[in-house]
Amino acid sequence: MADEHQLETRPTIGITMGDPHGIGAEVIVKALADHSLRERAKFVVYGLAEQIESAADFAELQPYWHVSPRGIEHGDRRANVRILDFDEHAMHRRGPAQATAEGGRASMAFLEDAMRDARFDEIDAIVTGPINKTSWKLAGYARIPGHTELLAERFRARRVTMMFVGGPLRVALASTHVALFDLRNHFTIGHVFQPIDLMHQAMIDWFGFTRPRIGVAGLNPHASENGRFGDEEARIIEPAIDMARNHGINASGPYPADTLFRRAAHGEFDGVVAMYHDQALIPVKLLAFDEAVNITLGLPIIRTSVDHGTAFDIVDRNRADPGSMKAAIRLAVELADQRRAKKLRDTNGEDSPEITTDPNAENLGA
Repeated sequence: MADEHQLETRPTIGITMGDPHGIGAEVIVKALADHSLRERAKFVVYGLAEQIESAADFAELQPYWHVSPRGIEHGDRRANVRILDFDEHAMHRRGPAQATAEGGRASMAFLEDAMRDARFDEIDAIVTGPINKTSWKLAGYARIPGHTELLAERFRARRVTMMFVGGPLRVALASTHVALFDLRNHFTIGHVFQPIDLMHQAMIDWFGFTRPRIGVAGLNPHASENGRFGDEEARIIEPAIDMARNHGINASGPYPADTLFRRAAHGEFDGVVAMYHDQALIPVKLLAFDEAVNITLGLPIIRTSVDHGTAFDIVDRNRADPGSMKAAIRLAVELADQRRAKKLRDTNGEDSPEITTDPNAENLGA
């Protein structure tokens, strides 16, 4: 058991359960069942104690948490894992798990409290469990597309970018959920420069690199092969890279996407900027399907998330793989530790050693 001084110096990670009808409770309780992970931080789970306890029963896990009433000011702060119980949102499902208005209201309440506590530095990072966007729509939140947009709004972030970490890859996206044929209407120099810029800063502040090497993918086959297969590389991507270089960023490209990710996986680049969703997610999920993590760049806080949905079809079957949740929690701990270390070095005027953060590694820099 860690002594009280160790508990006070470790980061505190907030974890939102997501939709109560989904697998959020199951993947959280399984992920935190790893004692070595629990030793690395303190944890606050925003959710329903009844759901957590039920998931633990299915998984045959003994309780390792302390239940507190809603509100981080309540309960024993010395507890290593606290479940903040939103019992006013308790629900009793009848029939198969599905999207509901009550599930949407509950998952929104979990997230709102976590964002509040992050804003007041009660927690050092937020790890989000899977929500269901239909549930949010049924609950009256139709204008909010998802976690990323709500976090950007609440924290007044003018620019946010989605980044995925999985296996040896770190990939930021120039566009997210845009239909492929509509991409040309959203494709600008600014849209390509933004993920380069935000990834560069995150790699320094959160991942510990001093001069990260960022490879930028082309949009067209063979990165257009000097204009034979489109002009987006010359007209949009190359000017964005030039802009990044003018800002002191070590970015290069555009490179054909069919070779860039392999080069990055073998260590030639520290990060990759992809032009569209599947260009990024196919290699990430191929190499780390059950351990990929979503990070929101551009926020003043650390936010990681699982890379999967609510999986209503396997609820209450003890079949949910906690790999992505475990990786998201581990990465949040590592980034929080790195951020604290950087602040200390900046305060003391020390140089920052370059280290690599791997969501699959047990120790920072492994």
